[in-house]
Amino acid sequence: MNEIDLTKTSYGKVKGNKYEFAILPWGATEPHNYHLPYLTDTILSYRISTDALTWAMKKSDIKGMVLPPVTMGSQNPGQRDLSFCIHTRYETQRAILTDIVASLNRQGIFKLVIANGHGGNSFKNMVRDLSVEFPDFLIVLVDWFSIVPQSDYFEEKDDHAGEMETSLMMHYHPELVSLSDAGDGAIKPFAISSLNEKTAWVPRYWTKMSADTGIGNPKKSSPEKGERYAKTIIEKLGKLFIELTGNDIYS
Repeated sequence: MNEIDLTKTSYGKVKGNKYEFAILPWGATEPHNYHLPYLTDTILSYRISTDALTWAMKKSDIKGMVLPPVTMGSQNPGQRDLSFCIHTRYETQRAILTDIVASLNRQGIFKLVIANGHGGNSFKNMVRDLSVEFPDFLIVLVDWFSIVPQSDYFEEKDDHAGEMETSLMMHYHPELVSLSDAGDGAIKPFAISSLNEKTAWVPRYWTKMSADTGIGNPKKSSPEKGERYAKTIIEKLGKLFIELTGNDIYS
């Protein structure tokens, strides 16, 4: 179903079609321990988006399009010191999103789902601002990694490049995973107990807390775990796409 994926289709395939919504996979460019590619967040957001739209279109007569993914993520202190880790400012991300929304709005496509795969990205304030600038345009935010609890699928919690992300990458792109090179993803806690207890929040200084850039042990990862987890996410996200089509979000 390449006609749902703008990275693979042509204008000849989309010309004359009425698309009800677009999906924007959004990730980051950052190290993922020693065994996963820099674009892990982007790759997974893209693959889950296309799979979910394929699932939804098999279940219902809807018309959507997956846009090319955005690789520009917001990074913590310390991460920005690591080779080729790209930090994108709030203003830059907002400008990218604004230009995408303005383009779709002009073309008569008034719904956009952001499929976010990077925990450092935060779009809520941007969406609130854009709802003023484009009052007839609906932006729906999805952190796909938060849709389904990890506990029923994985033995150890993944925060970054751990068992969940590694298993998903082993499912989708085993050729990009080198599990034998992985560090254990161990981290140093804050010296202040209130921060560990989440009484307050500060950005984590990555190189002071993680030796291998990971947070969570990937050693028990498997493609089978990734496939089972992906299936549940895809179905939930696909259901969202179906429910958004032609409906007002308020009864």
